[in-house]
Amino acid sequence: MAVVQPFRALRYEVAKAGPLESLVAPPYDVIAPEERQDYLARSPYNVVHLTLPDEERDAARSWAEWRRDGVLVADEEPCFWSLSQTYVGPDGVERTRTGLVASLQVEPYERGVVLPHERTHRGPKEGRLRLLRAVRAQLEPILLLYDGATPVEPPEGGADVEADGARLWRVGDAAGIGEFFADKRLLIADGHHRYETALAFHEEEGTAASSFMMVVLVSTRDLGLTIFPTHRIAGRAPELDGGLQVTPISGGPAEAVRMLEGLTRAHPAFVVYRKRGTALVEAVDADELDTAAVARLGLEDVSYTPRMEEAVAAVDAGRAEAAFLVRPPTVEQVAAVAERGQTLPQKTTYFYPKLLSGLLFHPV
Repeated sequence: MAVVQPFRALRYEVAKAGPLESLVAPPYDVIAPEERQDYLARSPYNVVHLTLPDEERDAARSWAEWRRDGVLVADEEPCFWSLSQTYVGPDGVERTRTGLVASLQVEPYERGVVLPHERTHRGPKEGRLRLLRAVRAQLEPILLLYDGATPVEPPEGGADVEADGARLWRVGDAAGIGEFFADKRLLIADGHHRYETALAFHEEEGTAASSFMMVVLVSTRDLGLTIFPTHRIAGRAPELDGGLQVTPISGGPAEAVRMLEGLTRAHPAFVVYRKRGTALVEAVDADELDTAAVARLGLEDVSYTPRMEEAVAAVDAGRAEAAFLVRPPTVEQVAAVAERGQTLPQKTTYFYPKLLSGLLFHPV
């Protein structure tokens, strides 16, 4: 049973902190080192001072000072928030995704309330746990999916909070929202490390407050919900073995990707681009996602991008030996893996857009 409830958020007081556009940032795990420096320089109150501090005690000190000085202020009453994000994806198409910002009671995966689909790594979770202990607040929401129509539509009129294409409205009539989600199974789209960190924190604390975290709930039916491919750029890549059906494509990677997208989803397939040529590869005897088939090849020095052009350019410039271009999984495929209790290779899904950090904070 999913326990979803309103919460008393902390927010920036822009009269003291400055324009919200200078304060928000993407989630910590998609910010490169050079981008971190840019966000830190935008404002002494930018959220990255909290989410990516030099040391956890620096974030704790900033958090305490900002609350004391009125840079962060608490809402008078708990509430849900309706969130919309208008964005242009890597494909150049503008869309709007809507969701509900709420407080969710964390549950171990084995209870079947919240389902993961990706593997996590110990290092990031240890770092997030130290930060959560120091600040004692959920600084960034995670993205969860549910099946069914949304119980709340964004209202007409001006938003209560607005920045970088994101708009937030307080939900005035919250009746029935908790009951709506009570029988839902929730799939983690983005935020596996933070969810497992929240579980570990609650195991330590054991309080009512520590059992909740900030989430954004998005319907799988939302027209703005998109998954983009996460192509693999390999510094070193072995030759393909004989168990794969390899078709050379003279038209180059763009033509090969068009052919890839026209193939059935009954078996995995992908495109390999090297300087010497392009090939369409099919694993006709396998029943798995494209990224799982690529993962079994034993690539080394791997990086990721949702943009085919970036992957191809890395090979052309000699920064990589090969680019492996894949199709994005569908929401149904991801959910089916999660329902079976399985996980996908790292960076299989690229849900877009990323949630903005700094719009709301959730004390624990």
